Amino acid sequence: MTRAKICGITTIEDGRTAARHGADAIGLVFYPPSPRLVSVTQAAEIAAALPPFVTTVGLFVNPQAGEVEAVLRELRLDMLQFHGDETPEFCASFGVPWLKAVRVKPRVDLVQCAIRYRDARGLLLDAFVAGTPGGTGLSFDWGLIPAELPLPVILSGGLDPANVRTAIEQVKPWAVDVSSGVEASKGIKDAAKIAAFMRGVHSANV
Repeated sequence: MTRAKICGITTIEDGRTAARHGADAIGLVFYPPSPRLVSVTQAAEIAAALPPFVTTVGLFVNPQAGEVEAVLRELRLDMLQFHGDETPEFCASFGVPWLKAVRVKPRVDLVQCAIRYRDARGLLLDAFVAGTPGGTGLSFDWGLIPAELPLPVILSGGLDPANVRTAIEQVKPWAVDVSSGVEASKGIKDAAKIAAFMRGVHSANV
């Protein structure tokens, strides 16, 4: 079964809604320019309200080590997700499992990315948009993904209830990741869209 993460959760209710409809993980954004930014206090309240077996993932973009450490002092995250130019050594330095996001465009060698970030739990593949590290709501050419990568693939970028089943059946990723595709407005999720998205995930024939 393909796993699913609902990213950019900003309220307790949205976190509970994601879990109720079967999301395996939620994403909490610690990137100040993002409209989905949460404070450490907000994030801790959301995490504390989740039922068992829902993974909490903290998203960072080119942070200073102290920024990540400050979050981890206040909040036990299950996983870190790095969306910038972080080195493998930096990503691994916090003693927490991590994902590396890669913005996909022609001539990006995903096999080499997977080799370089071999200690990651997976590669999160997102659309490349100049100057924007993620959350654009745009998809990329899934044909650019090699059939075999040495790390699990988390497919992101432009996914929504209408296309997630097709995406899973074509790419066969370990997991899918959605943010803007299930929103009512930036940072606020739509419960009906989350439900429809998760139905698409669970109905995929893989």
